Amino acid sequence: MKKKSIHISLEDEQMARHIALLVQKASKFESAIYIQSGDKKVNAKSIMGMMTLGIDISEELEVSADGSDEEAALEGITCFLSGMDK
Repeated sequence: MKKKSIHISLEDEQMARHIALLVQKASKFESAIYIQSGDKKVNAKSIMGMMTLGIDISEELEVSADGSDEEAALEGITCFLSGMDK
């Protein structure tokens, strides 16, 4: 299992759109991917779970991935959240 803390750096748009794109990106990986905000940890492939986090554009999150492509998954998700994946 790999973990990484990330500071969100997304353009100021509707967060629901970012969450939907994040779920689509996470679903492309075989690994289990989780996003943690405070004491809440949810499956990054679950739109309903992600919506319950109430993520803010400038928040600090922990991303974890566990599986055969965990390094690629962690890199892909953290790039997206840091605004580097356009």
